Amino acid sequence: MRKNNTQKIEDVVNEYLKSLNIDGKLKEVRLIRTWDEVVGKTIARSTRELFIKDRKLFVKLNSSIIRNELFMLRDGLKKALNDRAGEIIIDEIILK
Repeated sequence: MRKNNTQKIEDVVNEYLKSLNIDGKLKEVRLIRTWDEVVGKTIARSTRELFIKDRKLFVKLNSSIIRNELFMLRDGLKKALNDRAGEIIIDEIILK
């Protein structure tokens, strides 16, 4: 016998994460994990550190040449990363 108040496990987990106030941080981690896919392996190898603070993605790079190239492409990168996440998570990309 089935009960009428059944829910999908995905909905239950998402609800639980929201109640713990960690769903936003989890989305940020997922966005950072897509960095390699969006920029490619060559640029990803030159990336030393990635983190998000106050809706800004901070990217530390080994190469000033790559940093200059990404500087010109940062609006497209921001859009691609947010599209992968399914919502707007970052408003700005800071390259160092």
